[in-house]
Amino acid sequence: MILTTTNSIENHNIIDYLGIVTGVVINKEAISMGFSMSKYYTKLQNNIETVKEEAFQSLQNNAAKLKANAVVGIKIEIELTASNYAMVSVTGTAVKVAV
Repeated sequence: MILTTTNSIENHNIIDYLGIVTGVVINKEAISMGFSMSKYYTKLQNNIETVKEEAFQSLQNNAAKLKANAVVGIKIEIELTASNYAMVSVTGTAVKVAV
């Protein structure tokens, strides 16, 4: 599946717009701040990377349910909730492109 932040795909024609799809994932592990800020930032970075990959997988699964072979106009939002849970939301437009 082609994923892009742009609204078009070079050398591919969009045949049909199938709808908006999302992938939202919240890390189940709260990030606690200890005495070492370095360890906190490293753990935060690793958690966000993990959650981001899961969110993109969810986005692709939701696009596949619409029979899409690409998602364009992807936007990524990363938040740290009040309870220190990392949350990533990925949104885009599922499309069918000529291959």
